[in-house]
Amino acid sequence: MHGDLLRSTERPLVVDLGYGASAVTTVELFTRLRAVQPDVEVVGLEIDQDRVDGARDAARDGLSFRRGGFELAGLRPLVVRALNVLRQYEEQPALQAWQTLVAGLAPGGLLVEGTCDEIGRRAAWVALTAEGPQTLTLAAHLPTLDRPSELAERLPKALIHHNVPGQPVHALLSALDDAWDRAAPQAVFGPRARWIAACDALVWAGKDSRRAKLGELTVPWRTVAPTGGGEAEGP
Repeated sequence: MHGDLLRSTERPLVVDLGYGASAVTTVELFTRLRAVQPDVEVVGLEIDQDRVDGARDAARDGLSFRRGGFELAGLRPLVVRALNVLRQYEEQPALQAWQTLVAGLAPGGLLVEGTCDEIGRRAAWVALTAEGPQTLTLAAHLPTLDRPSELAERLPKALIHHNVPGQPVHALLSALDDAWDRAAPQAVFGPRARWIAACDALVWAGKDSRRAKLGELTVPWRTVAPTGGGEAEGP
């Protein structure tokens, strides 16, 4: 999660917004970020006070839990992670939430907003700064992936209703499926080799495929931003 950004700041603050009924993902986030930046502080925010109370046994030095929502409990974090938070919202309220969350970031801060399935095998997220959406990342557990377009059901709210012919995100997923099919001979070397070959074929997308070996594909937001109304232009 943008390790250079965390390392550039002394005692960076990260908020995990809407961690749910269990704080296990917040604890995992804290553990992983501490390996990148030993001084990082992580705060888990939940709107439900019972969930906050239930998470406090997991608190430790540098990891705490508070009640809060899009206003971020008055904090000014460098990074906010919000996974599966806006999934139940309509598109326009979700875009308004983007604006509220980005406005609450520290200078130079980053919002990571997206969705994943229940066991983390399919995910998609948008990275946003004060300038608006920057990138879309698709991520999959490759051994269980039949086709890349399976990730469509995990697109963030700003994109999921735009996955129709004529829209850029649909073109991306279609091209990725086509590249996946053409890369079928690489499957003898495993799904990772096939995924890397498929990602490498998407020259037109202006992608960043450095993390392709982990089952990720990151593309610039401009290559997937909705057209014909511009509802998802962001903050």
